Amino acid sequence: MRRKRIYTKRLAHKIIQEVLENDIHSIASKGILTTEEIERIFKDASEQLSDSKPLNLKRLGIDEIALVKGKGHYCAVLIDLDTSNLIAILGDVYDGLRLRTQKVIGETLTQWGIEVLEQIEEVSIDLWQGYKNLIIELMPNAQVVADRFHVMTQINKELDTQRKREKRNVEELIKKTKLAEKKAEYEQILLGLKSSKYPLLKNEDNLSKEQLNKLIQVKNISPVLKVMHEIKEKFRKIFDNTNDWYTGVFKLGMWLSKAKKYFPKSNNTIIRWFDEVIAYFDNGTNSGVVEGINNKLKLIKRSGYGFRNFENFRVRCLLNWHSFY
Repeated sequence: MRRKRIYTKRLAHKIIQEVLENDIHSIASKGILTTEEIERIFKDASEQLSDSKPLNLKRLGIDEIALVKGKGHYCAVLIDLDTSNLIAILGDVYDGLRLRTQKVIGETLTQWGIEVLEQIEEVSIDLWQGYKNLIIELMPNAQVVADRFHVMTQINKELDTQRKREKRNVEELIKKTKLAEKKAEYEQILLGLKSSKYPLLKNEDNLSKEQLNKLIQVKNISPVLKVMHEIKEKFRKIFDNTNDWYTGVFKLGMWLSKAKKYFPKSNNTIIRWFDEVIAYFDNGTNSGVVEGINNKLKLIKRSGYGFRNFENFRVRCLLNWHSFY
């Protein structure tokens, strides 16, 4: 038993596990411990969480999650990519919103100590300059790796913007034309463009038969979307099928020359982050594991019916990956 506590460490561990699967009030209703005592257990765990630092950390993933979707309410998530463990959830409060900031992330990294920071070899990040600056400043031996999935997201956004543009243009033509024959032709084109988002953006290898037929229909209707989809798929295959740095650089260079016309924004972004993008080909490091962790964090939010207190949310999340009793 801890000093001044009426419960054993073994019971505290069991209570934490049960609360993580349910909620405090349902566990308190069993009559073993009161709500206040259970909250005390979580506070004790919180104090130990604050004192902990990662051990043997070689590959770090930094990403963000939305605490409140669509409200600009984000925080940073730090993950050990080799063990798939959540290390920390960080954010700062500004005007009632919890934001990812260089200051709060930098403070946490600094608390880990130079011994931990110097052993980190790779850090996978999204395309935010703030993360890159912190890594360069605090992790002298780390290679920054632009997460391929975030780059792919930007390419998909540009493809989807073109899809929406073509759809709006056809809708305008339908409104303006007075010829029945032309209107019927435009309506047929619009029908082909409708419900085409996921067939265009989803990996072609994972399309259902219905989605594949829709993709063929869209390509027949729009030559531009056809070319853009093929360029998008080429980018994905470069990263799926390339195992060495030299070949990856060559293929990506060829891709950029073809993509410049159709994906100007993505093209410029990749050029700006070229060293970090091609770093993927060294070891295939990416933040793919983050998606699984993010999904679990969303489940925790739902099971807790939302968290008005960020600290409670942070502790509850971390205790799913760390045990302190």
